[in-house]
Amino acid sequence: MFPAGLPSKYRHQIDHELRLIDQLGYAPYFLTVNAIVIESRRRGILCQGRGSAANSCVCYMLGITSIDPIKHELLFERFVSGERKEPPDIDVDFEHERREEIIQWIYETYGRDRSALTAVVTRYRTRGAVAEVGKALGLPRDLTKMLTGLVWGWSMDGISEKQIASANLNADDHRLRLTLDLSRRLIGTPRHLSQHPGGFVLTQDRLDDLVPIEPARMEDRQIIEWDKDDIDALKFMKVDVLGLGMLGCMNRAFNLLEERKGIKVGMADLQDDDPDVYAMIQKADTLGVFQIESRAQMSMLPRIKPNKFYDLVIEVAIVRPGPIQGDMVHPYLRRREGKETPEYPKPELRAVLEKTLGVPLFQEQAMKVAIVGAGFTPAEADQLRRAMATFKLTGGVSHFYDKLVGGMIARGYPKDFAERTFKQIEGFGSYGFPESHAASFAKIAYASCWMKHHHPDVFCAALLNAQPMGFYAPAQIVRDARNHGVAVLPVSINDSHWDCTLETNRGRYMAVRLGFRQVRGLANVHGAAIAGARGAAPYESVEEVWRRAGVPRAAIERLAEANAFHCIAESRRQGLWKVKGLGEAPLPLFAEADAREAQFSPEGLEPTVALKAMTDGREVVEDYRSLQLSLRGHPIAFLRAELDAMKIVRCGDLPALKDGRNIEVAGVILVRQRPGSAKGVLFVTIEDETGIANGILWPDRFEIYRRQVMAASMIAMRGRLQKEGEVIHIICDRITDHDDMLRSIGRTQFSVAPGRGDGASNGSGPDPRDPSLPRGRTLGSPPFGTAAEQEELLPIRSHDFH
Repeated sequence: MFPAGLPSKYRHQIDHELRLIDQLGYAPYFLTVNAIVIESRRRGILCQGRGSAANSCVCYMLGITSIDPIKHELLFERFVSGERKEPPDIDVDFEHERREEIIQWIYETYGRDRSALTAVVTRYRTRGAVAEVGKALGLPRDLTKMLTGLVWGWSMDGISEKQIASANLNADDHRLRLTLDLSRRLIGTPRHLSQHPGGFVLTQDRLDDLVPIEPARMEDRQIIEWDKDDIDALKFMKVDVLGLGMLGCMNRAFNLLEERKGIKVGMADLQDDDPDVYAMIQKADTLGVFQIESRAQMSMLPRIKPNKFYDLVIEVAIVRPGPIQGDMVHPYLRRREGKETPEYPKPELRAVLEKTLGVPLFQEQAMKVAIVGAGFTPAEADQLRRAMATFKLTGGVSHFYDKLVGGMIARGYPKDFAERTFKQIEGFGSYGFPESHAASFAKIAYASCWMKHHHPDVFCAALLNAQPMGFYAPAQIVRDARNHGVAVLPVSINDSHWDCTLETNRGRYMAVRLGFRQVRGLANVHGAAIAGARGAAPYESVEEVWRRAGVPRAAIERLAEANAFHCIAESRRQGLWKVKGLGEAPLPLFAEADAREAQFSPEGLEPTVALKAMTDGREVVEDYRSLQLSLRGHPIAFLRAELDAMKIVRCGDLPALKDGRNIEVAGVILVRQRPGSAKGVLFVTIEDETGIANGILWPDRFEIYRRQVMAASMIAMRGRLQKEGEVIHIICDRITDHDDMLRSIGRTQFSVAPGRGDGASNGSGPDPRDPSLPRGRTLGSPPFGTAAEQEELLPIRSHDFH
């Protein structure tokens, strides 16, 4: 690490940390975490420490963290304090899919009587309460689903009268009213004891002498009956073994890069200084990368224009509730764009805040401001941070207000500057990122951007193999890769393996072959069996796959639904027809004859039947139903003529339109975001065949159009176009549900609607003209959609984020 010898600055810091670690008796903790990290790397599992542990030079030297705390001037007392005397908390992220290997190694190494996961008390929120009560009271499933669909995320507010009215439900229905009342009472009550995401308690003596240990629901895991807060109060040693999907994605990418292109690269080899990578980031071309792929981050990137690693650290940290609530974002942007001059009343404050243009974006900076500006000791500064983090509960912030503001004024700082500084620190409190944490995440963000820029084929394959994760579904990942010149090939019974793979291609990049993992409902063991039985001899028929691979007929059916037999000239419909003709197992007489002759006898084969081909639209619907994507085209392309007639603008045309113009765009919903710091504002991202559009709904608009936004798959957004540089939004006035249009894409040409004489089998229910009929839906109303209508609806998966 230091070929010329250890610099004195590092030596002094390490001596200081080691003395404190020895004094507090924390050495076993550091060595335990180090042993876990060493074992992970021995197994080839990518891992990285994050959080305040990255403030420690000892953690950096041990390889637990990857951020140099001396280079980034990080404050060790943010991690360990002699006066606080609390056990250190080291969070280590591991590849999500291989984390269980490390968990089981911990059990085996330290013993099941000395190690266990901590518990978490799970409480009812609105969705869970409504679902449970509705089930108990016998509400129809479709009605319960509609009610829970009106609820945003983790709401604890229950379902309001306005929401009931917006859904055209009859609020006077007794059972419906009882469901809503009982579920509201249930909110906040404990539901069950669950597992902590990765908090391991380790003890030197028997853990079960201190607290009951019980088997977890997951096989070979065990948990204690106390939760995280109990452990913190009792000062038990806890190691956080967490899963991070992007680490798994990057490890897959590094392995693919070496295997298919002969390029050996790791996280440590990337020097964070490639100008071409930063040029890509500045254009917000970051779909799929770590941390900076959200709508809010993409909006910020063209304004901040990162051109070095520390800019990326700021980018990761600034789009958070804390900086937003502390009114730090806009001052920083104005100073970044040269519209405002940074303010440094004293030279020592310049040293602390200059790298963030005078705005305290990080917790460490808040602590340093208190130290250099108001005379706090490091321990007092950490107490300030902790008080700010819990000021709503403790009410102890006023004491630090007097000390901080008074201390700054006494040292010659203007009163308004001191009060503004305190307000910023107070604003972000527990929502502010430690700089070390932001730097750890920025390291992974840069690595994923480097891979996407230089090897988009590798990145696409690795990202698909690491799903589910991130903001975007496979359809958007594939579309983005194709826009970058990567060819994507369909699932094929003769070419695909379980994972998505790379194939030689004439273009600049290798082609990505979709793997069997993309097929909905296909088990890994069956996909592997089909690929293994294939070997070097391609399959020639549906029957041959069934007989050679020895997998259940249902697995073959899943492949037929995914159109995986196209390579042997079988269409989706023909393939499904042949699968339906297969038995549960080959007939013994034919199987023996086939084995003896080493070929398939014609008696065991289904006769050929010519079926009518599916329409292109229906093929796209079935692609989405079985693969979550389609390589044939975007669903909205089938509706373009109708949308043009309605004068609906294409998403791709928005950059060319004038700011302030009233427009309407339509597309399928990709992402909904309603951050806690946005004061009820909802952000919606939709997509058509030409690109994406971002909409903003103010709280009053969201309440009016809640059902359309929450329940529909395709919407139209009408409102005013707002452009600020390269950032484009639509301030929405009206939302229209266009699921009927989306449903028309998959409508079959030979469907038959029930006629008026079909009342015996398709009863129409009460006459809607009857004046005594209650207005709004009741429990006696027919279902919200027939089975045929649900089958025709394109299954677009949207994502909700908070």
